[in-house]
Amino acid sequence: MMKVQQKISGTLRSEQGAKVFSRIRSFISTAKKQSLSIIDALERAFREQPVLQ
Repeated sequence: MMKVQQKISGTLRSEQGAKVFSRIRSFISTAKKQSLSIIDALERAFREQPVLQ
């Protein structure tokens, strides 16, 4: 997935950018696997309110 992101938008020019992308992508993937609303899960993460199941 990182290679695709790099090819499409030319991002990930730094190691820090790659780490941020990987962390966000991992969070979204986990939310999907747990059948959570991605928008809701991201909103809760920014509000520091964990999703408990």
